[in-house]
Amino acid sequence: MTTLGLSTHDLLTTTRAVRKRLDFDRPVDDDLIRECLEYAVQAPTGSNSQGWRFLVVTDEEKKAGLADLYRRGWDRYTTMAGNVGHVAESAPDQRAAQQLRVLGSASYLAENMHRVPAMLIPCLPGRIDSSTMGATSTLASIIPSTWSFMLAARERGLGTCWTTIHLMFEQEASELLGIPYESFSQVALITIGHTIGTDFKPAVRDGGAAAVTSWNEWS
Repeated sequence: MTTLGLSTHDLLTTTRAVRKRLDFDRPVDDDLIRECLEYAVQAPTGSNSQGWRFLVVTDEEKKAGLADLYRRGWDRYTTMAGNVGHVAESAPDQRAAQQLRVLGSASYLAENMHRVPAMLIPCLPGRIDSSTMGATSTLASIIPSTWSFMLAARERGLGTCWTTIHLMFEQEASELLGIPYESFSQVALITIGHTIGTDFKPAVRDGGAAAVTSWNEWS
């Protein structure tokens, strides 16, 4: 498959959450998704367990069903405290403008979710432990593997976005997709599509890593 030839620096700094620049009208070849998944299963895993499962969704009716669940969840999310719109209300002007752009982008994706060419549902065996250590230990395998998939997709001209809104209705999604709800937990819904242009740029992060990093003790 043709790749963009990105440097490691460019790959790691320009793999964005792509919403408005997804090409809804261009199908994604199944083999391209399979190729990206081969990178996903090379990721490090907790206890070398490799309990991950991935469900690729390209069927139009199933995508429409997931999109309906997503929109229902999005409508609920936008009324919740702490959503991206509420954060913008109390943020400085520049930060507020950025948050409002994210809100507009996320709303656009919710409206067009049914048009996304492909979706990826990462799953883990069992129901995720509600304790902090249990949950983080469980997720320590699926998150790196899914991020590897997303990096591989970026290198191949695909845009992805990690979403979790549909998990408000996870059991309904499990019924739609035939996932045994008691045996497997869905972790996310990754949207996949070719991007409109490939010229993504690094994000603006206030203060960079130094602003959020402490050494040896919290400060």
